[in-house]
Amino acid sequence: MQIRAPAVAGAFYPDNIEKLTESISSCYIHKLGPGSIPPINRKIFGAISPHAGYVYSGPVASHVFHAITPHIPELFIIVGPNHWGIGKEIATAKDCKWDTPLGKIEIDSESAEYISTHYKIDVDFFSHTKEHSIEVQLPMIQHVTKNFKLLPISLIRQDRDVADMVGLAMAEVAKNKDAIIIGSSDFTHYEPNEIAYRNDMSLINPILELDVEKFYNILEENNISACGYGAIASTMIACKSLGATKGELLKYATSGDITGGMSSVVGYGSIVFT
Repeated sequence: MQIRAPAVAGAFYPDNIEKLTESISSCYIHKLGPGSIPPINRKIFGAISPHAGYVYSGPVASHVFHAITPHIPELFIIVGPNHWGIGKEIATAKDCKWDTPLGKIEIDSESAEYISTHYKIDVDFFSHTKEHSIEVQLPMIQHVTKNFKLLPISLIRQDRDVADMVGLAMAEVAKNKDAIIIGSSDFTHYEPNEIAYRNDMSLINPILELDVEKFYNILEENNISACGYGAIASTMIACKSLGATKGELLKYATSGDITGGMSSVVGYGSIVFT
């Protein structure tokens, strides 16, 4: 059985178990994190979570995992962009485990086989070997549970047709399993803080309304550089199909809110669909 080795451990997050656990814990208690307020037990169909290094986006991402702790699912379906552009245009994985400093994670090969058979989604281990957008979510999940399987989907293509197809595939799996869907994406890249806030809020509004057509229109009209826009859209489509009626913005911040540098920032948002 193949083991997918961590690609960004020691860079995006610590590769030492104790330091990694401490790093994740610090995200929760960070001034931009959720703090110690107990989460409300409610049905969450899916979420949007950022994927930068924990020092930048970890406090924002921690809101998502804080929110889902009352009911930890057995399966995490995580879709993210393929920044490297290697491998297949749309790829899942099977018959392997993914490794992090907190332990190995079993892939749901049954679900991977199903979506590759019924949808235009390839099984391709190579597509995932360098990509961080899915990997960065995993230690955050392992911090709250070790008992879960993973269904990863990486996207080179992120157009509307792909989002529709991947969204329906994820929803079909989730209808038959105890699962949650996570779309991994950052928002605006390398713009002044004021512009990032303005552009990202304009894009977040249709996400909260589960309006995919409006989402793509605003994305194109404002030329917003959200790297995982297809992952966001496919998650919206899946969650709406599963019964979600709205999105809720848990936290938005930029790298400037962390570093103090406001001239060129990246935007991060944590959103849940209920």
